[in-house]
Amino acid sequence: MTQVKLAPSILSADFARLGEQVNEAIDAGVEWLHVDVMDGHFVPNITIGPLIVEALKPIARRRGVLLDVHLMIEEPDRYLEDFIQAGADIVTVHVEACVHLHRTVQRIKELGARAGVTLNPATPLVTVEEILPYVDLLLIMSVNPGFGGQKYIPTSTAKIARARQMIDQVNPNVELEVDGGIKAHNAAEVVRAGATVLVAGSAIFNKERSVAENVAAIRQAIAEITP
Repeated sequence: MTQVKLAPSILSADFARLGEQVNEAIDAGVEWLHVDVMDGHFVPNITIGPLIVEALKPIARRRGVLLDVHLMIEEPDRYLEDFIQAGADIVTVHVEACVHLHRTVQRIKELGARAGVTLNPATPLVTVEEILPYVDLLLIMSVNPGFGGQKYIPTSTAKIARARQMIDQVNPNVELEVDGGIKAHNAAEVVRAGATVLVAGSAIFNKERSVAENVAAIRQAIAEITP
C-alpha cells in the first residue's frame, strides 16, 4: 500500500503556540501542513490569509514538509499569486467557486505550485471529470466546509471509492485527499476507500492527548489495514 500522508489542519491548532504545535506534528512524522482559508462568503467563517502561510514557510522549508493551502473563498483567482508567493506548495480551489476552472488550474501551475480541486459533499464527482487530467490533487470534502470539529458524513466513503476509480482510469498520479471529520476510528475506512492524503484537525490538535499521540493513533489505525 502506498504510504498515506497526514496533513494536520492548523485551523484546530492553538495559534498562541502555532510554531510549537506545527513542529510537534512534524516531529511526529506528518508530511503536509493543511491551511484552511475562509472568507466569510463562500463559507460562513473567516480564518486566515497569506501572512500565516508566510510565517509557516521557514518551518516547512527547513523541515521538508509541504504547505497545502485550501482556498474556501469566492473568486480565488484574485489571491493565487499572494498565497503562492507566501509559500504555498499546493493550492486547492473549489469547483463551485471557479467559473473558468481550467484557467484557474493553469494559473496555479504557472505560478509554480501544484494545483488541486475540491468539491463540497453535495457536489457530484462528474463536475471534476473534465479537469482531472490537468490537476495534481482531488480533495473530497467529507463535511460541509466552514468549521472544524464536524462529524464525518458517512456517505463520503462511497464517494471516495468512486473518486478512486475515476482517478485510476483518468490520471493515476493525482493525490486523493479527504478533509472533514477524520479520526483514528474512521481513518482506515477512508484509506481503504482509496484516499492517499488525510486532513485531520481536531483529531491531532486537542487537549486530550499530545500531538504525537494523536498522530500515532491515526498511523496505527491505518497500519492495521491488510494490504
